[in-house]
Amino acid sequence: MTELRSRGLTRRALLAHAVVAGAAFSIGSGFVAARDAAWALEVTNLKPETMATLIQMARDVYPHDKVADNFYAIAVKGYDTAEDAAAIEAGVAALDAAAQGAGYANYLAVGWESDRVAILKGMENSPFFQTIRGGLVTGLYNQKEVWPIFGYQGESYSQGGYIHRGFDDISWL
Repeated sequence: MTELRSRGLTRRALLAHAVVAGAAFSIGSGFVAARDAAWALEVTNLKPETMATLIQMARDVYPHDKVADNFYAIAVKGYDTAEDAAAIEAGVAALDAAAQGAGYANYLAVGWESDRVAILKGMENSPFFQTIRGGLVTGLYNQKEVWPIFGYQGESYSQGGYIHRGFDDISWL
C-alpha cells in the first residue's frame, strides 16, 4: 500500500483503472495490460484507452482465435508516436462516436464481435480505418513469433528451398 501511495495511486484508484476498459484490458496511467495474461504495453503519446481500442480494433479487423492480444498490441504500438497521435486519437474518437450511435458507451463497450464488425464496416472507407488495416498486414504478420501459429516455417532459401522442406506436407488440400 505504501508503494502505491508513493506512486500517487491509492488502492481504490488502481482498482478503478482496472475496470475501465471492459473484460479484456486494464487501463492505467500510461499503460495497457491484459487481464488474463502476463503482458503490458506502455504508451507515451496516445491515451491508454486509445491504445486499448486499437488493440481491439486490430483483433476485429484480423481475427485469429489462436493469436494472443500481445501480438496485436505489438502490431499497433507503432502508432504511439508524436506524429501520429492526433490523427489516431481523432480516428478512435470517430470509432467511439460510431459505437455511441449504435447505443454503446464506446467501441470497447461493444460486447459482440459482429456488432463491432458492423461499426467497422461503416468506417471502412475512412483514411483512419485504411491506415490501421494496412499497417496491421505487416505489423501483425511480420512477427516471427506468430508464424508457427499459422504453420509458416519462415523463409526457405537459406535452407535449400521448400522442395525438400515441406513442399508436399499440406494436409488441408
